[in-house]
Amino acid sequence: MKNKLIYEGKAKKIYSTDKDDIYLQEFKDDATAFNGLKKDRISHKGEINNFISSVIFSYLKENSIPVHFLEKISETEMLVSRVNIIKIEVVCRNIAAGSLVKKFGFEEGKELENPLIEFYYKSDELGDPLFSEDHILAMKLADKNDLDVVRKMTKYINTLLIKFFSEKGIKLVDFKLEFGKDKNGNILLADEISPDTCRLWDSVTNKKLDKDRFRFDLGEVEESYQEIKNRLS
Repeated sequence: MKNKLIYEGKAKKIYSTDKDDIYLQEFKDDATAFNGLKKDRISHKGEINNFISSVIFSYLKENSIPVHFLEKISETEMLVSRVNIIKIEVVCRNIAAGSLVKKFGFEEGKELENPLIEFYYKSDELGDPLFSEDHILAMKLADKNDLDVVRKMTKYINTLLIKFFSEKGIKLVDFKLEFGKDKNGNILLADEISPDTCRLWDSVTNKKLDKDRFRFDLGEVEESYQEIKNRLS
């Protein structure tokens, strides 16, 4: 089933398969932060993130979100629809953390009155800079209709995930999404949804259960990822 390596990123490898419109996505144990400046390995991270992403993609699919996920086929692998990734990282924020605190002076932990959606240019070379819809249109990364679809989908995904995590005693602080277009031009949610791409805090204690534990040397990284998996099991 697994054929040629098509792409290797910080956390995943993408392979072609016997079917032209299906790829195999393999999760790695590698961990990076600050645009690759900090690197390490987290034991069992690939296995944990594959499980978490599979559960969440299945949940979103059941709630009418078009996703690239097809099925989980091993501890670290899933089959996905082949898409051309739109070079935009979409971040949705519900609670102030990260760059909202560091760059804009928000108070960490403050709940936002409305979800805040940001766009970042998907470019490791340029450091994934924050940019506007006007930049996106000028760079021809997407058209106005694409952006309207992505924004609408992100808001709905946020509503679904807040409920999903809340039922498991977790606050969805913020998260990053990536989208791609399939062979018919349909926009699908792609990449992954995991503690690598979400900020997830315990609902009672506000303990961080996500990649911030690795970013800021808080310890208990594998244990926190495993805690998320356990609550989703």
